[in-house]
Amino acid sequence: MAAGYESHLWFEFAAAIVGAAAVLSGLLFVAMSINIERIMAIVTLPTRAAGTLVLFVFPLLIGTWILIPEQSSTMLGVELVATGLLGGGLLLQLNRPSKRAEQETWGVAVLTVLGGITLIAERGGGLYWVAPAVVVALLTGLAGAWVLLVEILR
Repeated sequence: MAAGYESHLWFEFAAAIVGAAAVLSGLLFVAMSINIERIMAIVTLPTRAAGTLVLFVFPLLIGTWILIPEQSSTMLGVELVATGLLGGGLLLQLNRPSKRAEQETWGVAVLTVLGGITLIAERGGGLYWVAPAVVVALLTGLAGAWVLLVEILR
């Protein structure tokens, strides 16, 4: 469990998630540009697209914070808490009419905040909480990108 509090041990994980999140953000922009007329024609889809982008930005930021060299655990923890709170609040605002999206938002935000708090406290899991946050964010974002790229054409 000690590895959960040593950010340098998470550099490969962070580099992988930053790369994945960047590629998936690019996919989202391609999906949106291909289907922009249809997206704009359906009142709920522009905010869904924005929410999907935020979901890809979560892992991008988490990975970026972890990759900052020689950063203290406290500072990394603060960055994770801020990312969870700000990103979660933004997602709640964007996904307001959807109960399903609200539950997914809480999952990503709460796991990120827990990761930050336990990293600062150096007990309770630390960075092990951000791994499921990243998985939930990427999978939920992929579902949103799929809707914007494929399902919108049905």
